[in-house]
This record gives sequence, C-alpha cells and structure tokens, in this order.
Amino acid sequence: MRAAPEQYEMISPGNLAAALKLMASEPGRWLPVAGGTEVMVQYSAGRLPQRNLMNVWGLPELRRIEVTPDAVVIGGGCTFAEIRAHKAIAAEFSMLAKTAAWVGSIANQNRATLAGNLANASPAADSPPALLAYEAEIELISVRGTRRIPYTQCHLDYKRTALTQDELILAVRLPRRFAGWRDYVRKVGTRNAQAISKVCMAAQALVQDGVVEAIRMGMGSVAPVPLRLAAIEECAAGRKVNATLIAECRQLLDKMIAPIDDIRSTIEYRRLVAGNVLEDCLRTLAGTA
Repeated sequence: MRAAPEQYEMISPGNLAAALKLMASEPGRWLPVAGGTEVMVQYSAGRLPQRNLMNVWGLPELRRIEVTPDAVVIGGGCTFAEIRAHKAIAAEFSMLAKTAAWVGSIANQNRATLAGNLANASPAADSPPALLAYEAEIELISVRGTRRIPYTQCHLDYKRTALTQDELILAVRLPRRFAGWRDYVRKVGTRNAQAISKVCMAAQALVQDGVVEAIRMGMGSVAPVPLRLAAIEECAAGRKVNATLIAECRQLLDKMIAPIDDIRSTIEYRRLVAGNVLEDCLRTLAGTA
C-alpha cells in the first residue's frame, strides 16, 4: 500500500536555530529529514508512521568538516560522498572512508548523511563499526545547548538511541590519536555493492614485534545494536596472535553476539562468519594472515 501525500506535512525551518526551536516546542512531533534515503523507502511503502517531517537538508551548521589538532569533526549533515572525498579522512580514518563507499549506490551516497545513518539506528548500518573502533564522540545539540557522548553510549537498543526528542546530531568527532595503528575493515554481503551487510567489522591495533599492544574493535549485524568488542580487546591486549588466542576470542565473541534469522541470512551463518571474520581480522592486524 502506497502512502498518500496529503496525509503528510513537511516544513523547512531554514536555519538550525529555527529547527531546534520547533523541536523543543513540540517534542517528538517533528521527524528531522536530511537525505531521506531511509525515510523515503518507508514513505513509498506506506510504512512511515511519522506524519510531520522537518527538512534539515543543507543547513550549513551541519555540513562542515573541520580538522583540528586533536580531532576531525564531521558535521551530521555531511553526505557519505563528501566523507569519501575528504583528504584528511582518507589519510587518517581510512576505515570510515571505505565504509562510506559501501552505503547503497552512488546516488545514495550523494544524499545519505552520517547523522541519518546513526539516528536510523540500524544494527546493519555501514559506518558504526568504524566509529566504534575509532572511539568517536557524538556531539548533540538542542535549544538547551550542546553535549558530547561517547559513540559507545549512542545506541540503547534496537532502533533506539540516546538522543532526546529535541536533539539533533550536530557532529561526529574522531580523535587524532591513532597514528601508526594498523586497521582492518570487512563487510560480508550478498553482493559486492548495494547490499545490506550480513556481518561487518572494523578494527585497528597497535602491534609491536607481533604483540598486540592495544586494539579497538566494532562489529555490526550480529546484535540489536552495533557492538564494541571490549572483552575481546582486553583478551588480546599484550598477547601474540596464535591459535590459542584466536580460539579464546572466538569463544568470547560467540557469547557476545545475538544474531537473528532474517531474509538476508540465518543465525548459524552469521555466527560462523562472525567468528571467521574475527579470526581474519586478528591475523591480518598481526601480520600473520
């Protein structure tokens, strides 16, 4: 059943202050829409429950990419095409640049925004594993001001985030403290392009003489929310990658994940592939793949 346009209302506040004021005056009524790549799919299928839409596409406060001595700050309204093309992101945060190239088609990448990818809160989204591995922070804004939270605290449950009803994602902050770290990023899907992930993973590690001195890991499509694999990071830190460590890490992962059966894959497949990807990740980062 297709949606009836007359049942929906869309307004364009014109600036960020006006958008925040509207959200504060009627909390929960207005759904912010930027690229609309997810919203329009639901709308076209007649499954979009929110009838009041607020256009935030193109607001300049949301479209900046700023490089500071401590961080690269990506505005929530930046598209994945802009993220792919930015030289500093490609040089220092290549995993995020690679995941940006996985988001749908080229047309999607020119419309889909980073904030939309996060606020939509799909556990299969492409960017979250890289943001977890980079220990990103999310900067939120409302009429009450701004606040920052670690990205690890953003997703509370399936399709539920820590944003309040009057907040927008202003920016994502990537700390510039991982020089010399090796990285690994992998997406398993039905096709090489334009496919929703069955399992996706991003990780980076500081390795010296074969020993994993430090490691950061994120995984998606295996639980109700994207996972930071903190227990596996702790298990691997200070150790060489060998069969014993890999077996321990695979056992830990199997306890952490909660995959589902759906149209794209099965529980058994996702468990097996998640373990295989984790093993490949550890061996690759250690230089033993």
